[in-house]
Amino acid sequence: MTASILYIHGLNSSPASHKASRLSRAMAHLGLENHLRVPALHHHPRQAMTQLQALIGELGAPLLVGSSLGGYYATYLAEQHGLKALLVNPAVRPHLRFDGYLGPQKNYYSDETWDLTADHVSALAEFEVAPPDDPTRYQIWLQSGDETLDYRDAERYYRACALRIQAGGDHGFQGFAERLPTLFAFAGINATLWRDTDFSAFN
Repeated sequence: MTASILYIHGLNSSPASHKASRLSRAMAHLGLENHLRVPALHHHPRQAMTQLQALIGELGAPLLVGSSLGGYYATYLAEQHGLKALLVNPAVRPHLRFDGYLGPQKNYYSDETWDLTADHVSALAEFEVAPPDDPTRYQIWLQSGDETLDYRDAERYYRACALRIQAGGDHGFQGFAERLPTLFAFAGINATLWRDTDFSAFN
C-alpha cells in the first residue's frame, strides 16, 4: 500500500506556495497525486485543525509535512495520532510571537484579508505540546538563513529529533525540490517509483 502525505502550509500561505506546488507536481509526475492532500487552511487555528483532523481520518496514517506554522500544527497532530512528521522551518510556540501583530492580515496567494485576533492567539496556545522525544518519527529541516523564524528555536525544541540544518537558505527553504527523495523515503514510498527522477526539474 502506497503511503499518503498531508502537506500543511503556514500562516497566510496556500497550496500554491513554493514547496506545496513542487511537492504536488512531483507526486503527479510519479502518478501518486491521489496520495497527497494539500488543503487550503482556514486562517483560524481551530477551524484549520478541524480540516486537518478530517483529512487524517480520510488518509489513515499519512506522513505530515508541515511548513512554518504548519510545522506547529503537524507536531500537535503527530503527537496526538502517533504519526511521522517532516517539518520545514517550523514555528515554535507561535502564540508567543504575535505581540504587536494583531489586526488586518492578507494571504500572500489568495489576497484574502482577515483580522488576527486575540482568539486566534489563544487558539494556537491550545495546540502546544511538549517537545517530542521520538527521533524515529520526526525529521526537522532547518535553514540558518531563515529571515522569518530563528532556526535555533526549532533546533532547541526538537533537539531529541533528527535535525538537518543547512547554512544559508531562507524561510521558503531553498533546494526543497532536490530533497524530495529524502521526503519520499521517509514517507515509505517505494524507491522504484522515484529513484531515477531528476527532481531539480521541479524547481
